[in-house]
Amino acid sequence: MSHADSETAYADSDNPYLRDPATNFEPADALSQEGAEQQVEQLRAAIREHDYRYYVDNDPLIADRIYDQLFDRLETLETEFDLATPDSPTSRVGGEPVDDLDTVEHTAPMLSIAQSGDADDVREFADRTARMLHDDGFDPEEIGYVCEPKFDGISIELAYENGHLVRAATRGDGAEGDDVTAQARRIRAIPQRLRGGAPELLAVRGEVFMPKDGFREHNRQRVEDGKEPFANPRNATAGTIRQLDPGVVADRPLDCFVYDIMAYEVGDDADEPDDANDATAADRPATQWAERDAIEAWGFHVDDLAEQVSGIEAAIEYRDALLDDRENLNYEIDGVVIKVDDTAAADALGNTARETRSAFAYKFPARTEVTTVTDIVVQVGRTARLTPVALLDPVQVGGVTVSRATLHNPGEIESLAVDVGDRVRVLRAGDVIPYIEEVVEADTDETFAFPETCPVCDSPVDRDGPLAFCTGGLGCSAQRERAIEHYVSRGGLDIKGLGPERIAQLREADLLDSLDDLYRLDREELAALEGWGEKSAGNLLDEIDAASEPPLDSFLTALSIPEVGGATATALAREFGSLEALIDADTDALEAVDDVGPIVAETIREFFENPENRAAIDALLDAGVDPQPVEGADAGDELDGLTFVFTGSLAVARDDAQSLVEAHGANATGSVSGNTDYLVAGDNAGQRKQDDADDNGVPILTERDFAELLADYGIDWPPSE
Repeated sequence: MSHADSETAYADSDNPYLRDPATNFEPADALSQEGAEQQVEQLRAAIREHDYRYYVDNDPLIADRIYDQLFDRLETLETEFDLATPDSPTSRVGGEPVDDLDTVEHTAPMLSIAQSGDADDVREFADRTARMLHDDGFDPEEIGYVCEPKFDGISIELAYENGHLVRAATRGDGAEGDDVTAQARRIRAIPQRLRGGAPELLAVRGEVFMPKDGFREHNRQRVEDGKEPFANPRNATAGTIRQLDPGVVADRPLDCFVYDIMAYEVGDDADEPDDANDATAADRPATQWAERDAIEAWGFHVDDLAEQVSGIEAAIEYRDALLDDRENLNYEIDGVVIKVDDTAAADALGNTARETRSAFAYKFPARTEVTTVTDIVVQVGRTARLTPVALLDPVQVGGVTVSRATLHNPGEIESLAVDVGDRVRVLRAGDVIPYIEEVVEADTDETFAFPETCPVCDSPVDRDGPLAFCTGGLGCSAQRERAIEHYVSRGGLDIKGLGPERIAQLREADLLDSLDDLYRLDREELAALEGWGEKSAGNLLDEIDAASEPPLDSFLTALSIPEVGGATATALAREFGSLEALIDADTDALEAVDDVGPIVAETIREFFENPENRAAIDALLDAGVDPQPVEGADAGDELDGLTFVFTGSLAVARDDAQSLVEAHGANATGSVSGNTDYLVAGDNAGQRKQDDADDNGVPILTERDFAELLADYGIDWPPSE
């Protein structure tokens, strides 16, 4: 059912924010409360419709920038007029972290299905199904199937009451799963309010996944931020959906296909059905295909590759055709699911303890091949980590020509005992660089000797367990190039207009060899480059000039200090107040900072003691860079010596509460210990932290108790903006 065949369900056709919306909004303080409420409802309806058009219809009505302006306006009005609601589209971007994921019972069991990669097993499934249905009075000749891709993501249950999302849970053991409602609310493809006449209770099953293009972009950003990239889209999805901080989910490109109804209940006054495919009918749809239409009509994202087929041979042909097209899809699949179409027949087939008898997964073959290692090269990353890569005789793996595979680290080389000339089995699992699974036939008894010096700058190599690092710091040209890319990226100082291609162009033109060269770029030299001009050169220099007085924590993050991400950089900036004080700090002083343990403290010390790194920092300062203290660096001492832990929802975000007490000299940590002075428990507080507080004799304060405690020290709660 396409959108063109149905009425607009979220927004009326006269909604001013649906088509060609004006975004020159009048100031919020010019609106009355009634006017704000009306505009908020119109914006919510329009944004829900735009989400549906984008994810379900693949037919957006407006540009992304217009969507962002509507969204920002809604956030502003909800804040200014206290109009936020749990199912507002804006709830997708916020949310307090939780201490752990609760376990919840599924509305109905989330069963497995039998699977095989052998066509004869698929035919046996069809024969067995025919025999069982014949015994139950069904005509085996009338058995039809619905075929759909078998998505390689994370199964999820979504439960709705009166059309509103009330719970989401992972599959878990099939009977119970993790409660990920807060996380699911942050995924735009999952509607928080259903379209049309949804039943009183509806539970559906779907698959959360990360599209390949989104995965590539997200991994690129992780590398720029100095983080390990995810191995494949499924791992990225699993790691995201179980995030204890729902805000993280909103920043990652997750999608969700829904494909099955788990539970369906209507009230006593529900309308009688007009036909078997009526999504608003009192009765559950009579076929899997009709269920699919109903699921789409309620506003869920369904995959358009599903097909109805009349026999098992047609189902096998469907699978073979999809296998041929697998690499062209923007999401990972590992086979197809073949389901008996008639729901009454499916119910008659029943289930075993763990599997449903009415469906079968016809799997794709594993994407592995055997080839020869022709060379092993060692690459140098931004954080000095050395990564070996095997060059291979080109081989087709899952329809893609593979000529290189990661070996991860020297520890992996030693574990595999691999060397140049060996015959190896290459596995391509997901949309990532392939890796070597095993050595099939060794060419010699030797194992590749990992270099003891950096292949780029010849500095000594340090081993840390299975990993290896170049000690050359920013004196290593490979690290400098990647450090420049990170320095200007969103994870660094966010200097727009300098992507990797332009950086490479500037380096080739001998205009950019070090970080400080950024601040010495010449307008005329830039404008003379191919693809540049006076305007683009001027825009870049303006961006760089604006980054000459960065907040200290942003500057530290941009420097690519190993083990120092945004949170640690902020903690360091607040503790030491200035770059000079941080550079002079010894390991004991560094370890006193929250979340900085002995290993991280030593890593920071080594970074600043490296002569090449110090020279690079001094050159930046000489070029005019002047890192500024961050808010809270000049802390008061009213709460000096106290340690707080926060849990649950407070009047402000938990980060703001932590920042407040830290600004007045206290420590704020993430877990309760014998060193904790107070646990502040807001609404929906985590039980684990409260139990830890009881075990350690730590007083538990309500938010009112906390406000009274702060008042005794002359500190206002909640903090003013």
